[in-house]
Amino acid sequence: MTFARNVGLSASEDRLEMLIAERLRPNADKARIDARIWDLFGEEWAVMFTDLSGFSSGVASFGIIHFLQIIYESQRLLIPCIDQHDGILLKLEGDSMLVIFRNVAKAIDCARAMQKTCQDYSATREATEQVRLCVGLGFGRVLRIGDRDVFGSEVNAAAKLGEDIAKAGDILVTEAVRDATAATHAFAPIDQVPPGASAAFRLL
Repeated sequence: MTFARNVGLSASEDRLEMLIAERLRPNADKARIDARIWDLFGEEWAVMFTDLSGFSSGVASFGIIHFLQIIYESQRLLIPCIDQHDGILLKLEGDSMLVIFRNVAKAIDCARAMQKTCQDYSATREATEQVRLCVGLGFGRVLRIGDRDVFGSEVNAAAKLGEDIAKAGDILVTEAVRDATAATHAFAPIDQVPPGASAAFRLL
């Protein structure tokens, strides 16, 4: 048992840590270990990353306390949308959220509801008080480690889309999301394709 158990790792994290340690040994059969990791933790999920537009520049202008208020308001507005669409909120990091959904269509419906909620809220607020949301979505097989984190190329792509590429009001998706929902939703390609994705699109 590793020393990390002493700081309260979950059973999933403990098992992953042991397998990674085994993978690091000289002459380890990495393919076999990788297969064990995917067997244990591989699951299909839609992954959502959200971000608040203009957060970093706004902090410099208005101070961190003002934007702590904006973060608080965004969570108050958006977490009920996540609950209503059967999302699981895994992480809150600053002004960003990581959410997973078993159903990719519900992930899109949730993103739309979140954007509408922010737009309705912001319509009666001054510019400095508005909640301006950016959303990135990925979909596919990922490594889910308990209720703490997910890893995979679609996770990385969704993070890049939501946190770096999307502008306020955008819902940007990977090709996997587009392919899974093309029969019911319309998309337009975008020029910036994040690492881990073969193409990226804006939900219309």
